[in-house]
Amino acid sequence: MPPSIHHAQPLVTHVVRQFLPNRGGLEDVVANLCLQLPGLGYRTRVITLDRLFVARDETLPARETISGIEIIRIPWRGSTRYPIAPQVFRHLADADLVHVHAVDFFFDALALGRMIHRKPMIATTHGGFFHTKNYAAIKALWFNTLTRLSTTAYRELVCCSQSDLARFAPIAGPRATLIENGTDTEKFADCASRTPVKGMITIGRFSANKQLPRLIAAMRALVDRDPEWRLTIAGVPSDLTEADLRQAIAAHGLEHAVDLVIDASNAEIARLMSETSLFVSASEYEGFGLVAVEAMSAGLIPVLQPNDAYQTLAARHKTVRLADFIDPKAAAAAIAASFDARAADETARATAMTEAADYAWAHVARRYADLYDRVLKR
Repeated sequence: MPPSIHHAQPLVTHVVRQFLPNRGGLEDVVANLCLQLPGLGYRTRVITLDRLFVARDETLPARETISGIEIIRIPWRGSTRYPIAPQVFRHLADADLVHVHAVDFFFDALALGRMIHRKPMIATTHGGFFHTKNYAAIKALWFNTLTRLSTTAYRELVCCSQSDLARFAPIAGPRATLIENGTDTEKFADCASRTPVKGMITIGRFSANKQLPRLIAAMRALVDRDPEWRLTIAGVPSDLTEADLRQAIAAHGLEHAVDLVIDASNAEIARLMSETSLFVSASEYEGFGLVAVEAMSAGLIPVLQPNDAYQTLAARHKTVRLADFIDPKAAAAAIAASFDARAADETARATAMTEAADYAWAHVARRYADLYDRVLKR
């Protein structure tokens, strides 16, 4: 007997390679969606890997509930880029709908094995696997063969940015739909310094695509212009370690001007934001630009590398400014100009917060619930 007969609310099983207690954009999206869905008529469960990529020697509990979210963790092997975890098939029996997040092993395996589990599926792209330009030819071949084939198994393919929609629509056709990521606009609401201050912050994993060495080089050029500037880098080690970044900071002689904060809590990040007026990112790739919107909700003015996602954000919001961090001096000049504009406009802080409100999770979760309704014909 289908589980939906026993429960008024259908069960959506989310499948994602990394989840709580790990923190990052993908984890935040899935967690916030899971927290919203019960109020919209859906139960949720998350299937994820039992070891975090940043702590591969530590196995997490096979079952756990965090913030009211039921989590099942399964073993995996292979590369963090394509972790192999076939036990996912064991945990789908009572799912009414399977929602796969990102384009990886789970995306391909659940598509190829759909005659085994026979569950309706949707997927969210989260940038696909194009976060860096590395292996571009291999990625293009993979995308146009296996990814194209796997995509046929999904009832809907949710693209969380305009750039994702442009990339996936040619292989998914009308099943590709745009639902931009929601943002927890309450987490850091109104935290930025109320008076203009020559401080800036960047937040996120220390991954290669974030281009933190370029940001540090731009900071050197900025301090050469004006020694009052300060930068806070808050995040968790990934492709780059804490030692890598400390070495880069020391190489530029910036120990006095750059603070490196590892694994900060949201409360600590909020405090750090209170000492800054700008958010900066030299990232060469973003699926959507979630953290920039979180920064706007705090009242920070974002100064961003003009990647596809950030250009879309800048075209939509006048408070978002662009700077090419490939050229440290040009980036420093753009940061200084952004600060001068913030200092001259008393409404800039409030405008950033107002613009961020468009991305509140309540709106985004409603769109996902409507999509689930269509797939399940509710």
